[in-house]
Amino acid sequence: MDRNTQQSSGSALYPPIDPFDQRMLDVGDGHKVYVEQCGNPHGLPVVVVHGGPGGGCSPMMRRFFDPAIWRVILFDQRGCGRSRPYASVRDNTTWHLVADMEHIRETLGIDRWAVFGGSWGATLSLIYAVTHPDRAAHLFLRGVFLMEQRELDWFYGGGAGQFWPEQWDRFCALVPQQERDDLIAAYHRRLFDSPVHEQTRFARAWAAWENALASVRSQGQTGEPNGEYARAFSRLENHYFINHGFLEQDGWIRANLDRIRHIPTVIVQGRYDMICPPRSAQLLAHGMGSSAVLHMVPFAGHALSEPGIASQLVKSVDRVATAQDGLLRFE
Repeated sequence: MDRNTQQSSGSALYPPIDPFDQRMLDVGDGHKVYVEQCGNPHGLPVVVVHGGPGGGCSPMMRRFFDPAIWRVILFDQRGCGRSRPYASVRDNTTWHLVADMEHIRETLGIDRWAVFGGSWGATLSLIYAVTHPDRAAHLFLRGVFLMEQRELDWFYGGGAGQFWPEQWDRFCALVPQQERDDLIAAYHRRLFDSPVHEQTRFARAWAAWENALASVRSQGQTGEPNGEYARAFSRLENHYFINHGFLEQDGWIRANLDRIRHIPTVIVQGRYDMICPPRSAQLLAHGMGSSAVLHMVPFAGHALSEPGIASQLVKSVDRVATAQDGLLRFE
C-alpha cells in the first residue's frame, strides 16, 4: 500500500507485517529473551524498546517504519512477554537489559542502529545510548521518563491523583493509612511478600491506576486487567522503581547527557501526558541542545496509540529514512 492510500484510510501507521525472523536468545543468568525482525533484512536497523518496565513488544510497534527501508528489531525485556522465565525479577536490572541489547546487536551482526522507545522504553534507550554512544545512530523517544524521584513522586505521591481523584482513591484504598506516605514501598511488600492471590489483587490495582491515565481521551474506565499479565507487569515495574532504576544517583541520565549530545534525537511528547508530564521532555531537549528536536503534540496524552503521537512518530521516522538518501546504512 502506498503512503497516500494509507493516509487516506485514516491511519498514520504502515500496514501490518509479519516477522521474517523470530528466536529465543539465551542472554545468560537463566534468561532467554524473545527477539524478532521484520521489514527489510538489508535495511536501516532500528531496535524498538518497549515500556513498563514489565510491558512487552506488540505487532503495532512494527508499523511505525516503512518496511521497504527499515530492518525492525523488537524484543521482550527480561521477564516480559514471551521472554522466560516470565515475571522473574532475578538478575533483572537496567544493566542486565543494556547488556541484553548489546547481545542482540552483536548476534544480529549490526554495527550501529537507531533506537526507538517510549516511556520506560525512552529511559532504557537513553541509558543504552549513554553506555554505548558509538552504537546508537539516532534516538526516537516518546513520553519521556528520566527515572528521577520527582517523576515517581508525581505519579505515586499524589500529583497525578489531583487530576484523577476517583482512580487515585481506589489505588490508595488497598493500603492502610499509615503506609500511604510511600505507596511504592507499600505495594512492594504486598506484591512480593504475600500469597499469589493477594499479589494478583494488588497487581491489578497497580496496573489499573496506570492504565486509567494513559490516554487523553480516557474516562478512567479500564476494565479488569488480566491477572497474570498484571502480576508480571506490576511486580517488574515496582521492582525497578523501588530500586530507582538501579542508577547510582538521582538525575543520572541528565548528568551524563554530554556523552550523547552528538546523537540526533527526536522527542515526541503529549502535552497532556499525565504519566510522564512534559517537563521531563523539555529538560531532556534543553540538555541535548541542538542535536534534539522536541515535538509537543497539542491534544495527546501518554499512549503510543494516541493519533497525534503516532502520526508525529511516523513522520519523524520517515524524515530520517529520507535523509539517509536510500543508502540503507548508518555512516
